[in-house]
Amino acid sequence: MSDFTLEERGQKIIDACLDEKSASPYVVFRDVAHSDFVRMHGPEHHVLDGAAVLTAYRNAGGDVDLPAALSELMPRGLRMPGAMCGRWGVCGATASVGAALSILEGTGPLTNDDSWGSHMVYTSRALEALSRIGGPRCCKRDAYVSLETAVDYIRERFGVRLEKGDINCEFHQQNSQCLGERCPFYPNH
Repeated sequence: MSDFTLEERGQKIIDACLDEKSASPYVVFRDVAHSDFVRMHGPEHHVLDGAAVLTAYRNAGGDVDLPAALSELMPRGLRMPGAMCGRWGVCGATASVGAALSILEGTGPLTNDDSWGSHMVYTSRALEALSRIGGPRCCKRDAYVSLETAVDYIRERFGVRLEKGDINCEFHQQNSQCLGERCPFYPNH
């Protein structure tokens, strides 16, 4: 595994997403996650997960200036520390996708329309789904749940249909804490 700084990992994720053509956030995530600049676990997922959603959204016909949106997402994701799930009670994958949704709608802390609370609807759904699976952490599993939840949310909220398919984890052998059959994305589950 190459030794990259977190900032370098974030930039490489952004660059890779700009080349992706899939309308499936899972496919975008999987393709980029196989790169040597994405570790099995790590805070670079706080950039990757939201970037996969923004990329798939654009590729599905959603109205977004992808380079600008990814440029806005990267510093937000890089500010999120690792181990948020265990130490803050909020998964960084879900927070990353929440950040991507706020970028899509231009939502900020002083926004007074329904977009301010709508992203919390998404995050509450994703976090609830994660809580049912339990720990220990797995950045790939948490991304899958966050991305699946985002596909349904984006269809409801924006009317944009991102591709959704069966997810089978291709990373489980790299995770010494893998839940195995307890994980809904474990192969042949």
